Amino acid sequence: MFAIVRTGGKQYKVQPGDVIRVEKLEQALGSEFDLTDILMVGGESPVIGVPTVKNAAVTVVVTKQTKDRKVIVFKKKRRQGYRRFKTHRQHFTELFVKAISLNGKTEKTDVEAKVVDVDKARQERIAARSVKAKDAVPAEKAAKPAKAVAKKAAAKPAKKKAGAAKAKKATAKKKTTQK
Repeated sequence: MFAIVRTGGKQYKVQPGDVIRVEKLEQALGSEFDLTDILMVGGESPVIGVPTVKNAAVTVVVTKQTKDRKVIVFKKKRRQGYRRFKTHRQHFTELFVKAISLNGKTEKTDVEAKVVDVDKARQERIAARSVKAKDAVPAEKAAKPAKAVAKKAAAKPAKKKAGAAKAKKATAKKKTTQK
């Protein structure tokens, strides 16, 4: 059995177990509700609504609510010096179709809805990244002084000799130019 559902000004063909992205709906994450704006129910005996099918409902679960990917909006008029650059992220709601019912006859799915809280997952990733960065910094600081001390110990005697020779040459040049 399938149904054609209208929501957010668009139409979607759904079956039990499908996941669809629709315009943002004011529903809580993980909530279960019925869509009643059904235009057609298909299957063994299809029913077409005039304009909607009576006694039909599609039970859905909200699995995700967030913003879509960034879309670039670029406007330009040739030879006029007119260019506008903007971006846009559209809000959406992801729905899992749990069941379709018509006049008491219901077709369900055996698959469970996987609810994802995108904002919570994002905060966890940020926190994990900052903890990882804090742990990495002390290890680098501890490693650098050991390497630096070894380099300085090997390079110090050579630098002093070279510096002393340069100083002698500089004073010798000054004396010759003053005479």
